[in-house]
Amino acid sequence: MSFQLDTLGIIHSCYQEKFAVPRQPGLAPSAFATLELLPPYNQPEAVEGLEAYSHLWLTFVFHENLEKGWKPRVRPPRLGGNEKTGVFATRSPFRPNGLGLSVVKLEKVETEKGVCLHLSGIDLIEGTPVVDIKPYLPWVESLPQAKAGWAPEPPELLPVAFTHLARQQLTEQPESQRLENLISEVLAQDPRPAYQRAASDRIYGVHLAGLNVKFTYRREGKQDVIEVLELEAD
Repeated sequence: MSFQLDTLGIIHSCYQEKFAVPRQPGLAPSAFATLELLPPYNQPEAVEGLEAYSHLWLTFVFHENLEKGWKPRVRPPRLGGNEKTGVFATRSPFRPNGLGLSVVKLEKVETEKGVCLHLSGIDLIEGTPVVDIKPYLPWVESLPQAKAGWAPEPPELLPVAFTHLARQQLTEQPESQRLENLISEVLAQDPRPAYQRAASDRIYGVHLAGLNVKFTYRREGKQDVIEVLELEAD
């Protein structure tokens, strides 16, 4: 049996690429996006009452992974990137049907020209197709006593520092405080591939909110510190 899913809307995100996107929603609360609903689903009647909810479930498609197919066993980053486990015991994008599920915060509903949902705490990249929207119900869907397998806690965060140049460039950006929060929250997750964690002098770049954020890692005592070097306009 097979099914066809319609794209209800498209995500316009502060994340322009997969690199450095937090591996779960909510880990970078300052991350923002809009969900633009497409015809015939962009009718104000379809979202009537939605503003009464603070959070939403989004079902989406891992559109950049579909051509790579699925794998019965995958290497989750939380297991060091080398140890394998079953795909259904992970949230890997390499799934049989390529569907993802995220809880996001609903900031605002716009219905003046079509329908646009303003979101935060997202983990979705630019252009992600959304195939369903449902309100999040904390009284039934928040289960603090649930077991979380090999990922029982959020990942440890690394400290993030800005060079004088990067901080000066931050001040030149609109909503500079929001941008600083976004960069710090994203990079603190340590987006390096597991096999590169030992490197300390490599310069990385990630495209966030229309900027190419260049950063590196330096060692302070026994801990890595992420240092933002400069911000370049895309």
